[in-house]
Amino acid sequence: MTEVLFYHLTRQPLDKVLPGLLEKTLERGWRAVVQAGSRERVEALDALLWTYADDSFLPHGTARDGLNEQQPVFLTTSEDNPNGAGVRFLVDGAEATELGGYTRVVYIFDGRDDDALAKARAEWKRVKGAGYAVTYWQQDEKGRWEKKA
Repeated sequence: MTEVLFYHLTRQPLDKVLPGLLEKTLERGWRAVVQAGSRERVEALDALLWTYADDSFLPHGTARDGLNEQQPVFLTTSEDNPNGAGVRFLVDGAEATELGGYTRVVYIFDGRDDDALAKARAEWKRVKGAGYAVTYWQQDEKGRWEKKA
C-alpha cells in the first residue's frame, strides 16, 4: 500500500528542503519523480539540483534531457512516471489523481501560503478517505521534521 506523507514547510523553503529529501530517497535505492505545478518551477528545480551544494549534485533529468527511463530523479509537470519511480513528490500545488503504484507519495506545501494550506487540507481528506496510510510532518524551530499526525 502506498504511504502518503504531507510535509508542511514552516521554517525553510522548498529549495532548502527538497534536495535533502531526494538524497534520502536515492540512499534507500528508490527512484523519484518530482511533479511541480509549473514549467518554470521544473526549470528552477533543474538548476537547483545541479548547484544546491558546492560538493554535490543530484543526478536528475527532465523530458528535455532524454533518457527519461534512466534518470534517478525525474522532474515534470505531468502525472507520468517515465523512470519507474517508487516515490512521487508533489510540489507547488501539483496534483496527482492516481497514487497507487508508488511506495510513497510526498506532498510538500508552504505553510505561509493560505491557498497551499487549503489545498493540502483538501488533499489530506481525499487521500485519507481513499484509505491510504497518511502521515503529517511539520518543521520544528530548527527546521527538523516532527511527526504531528
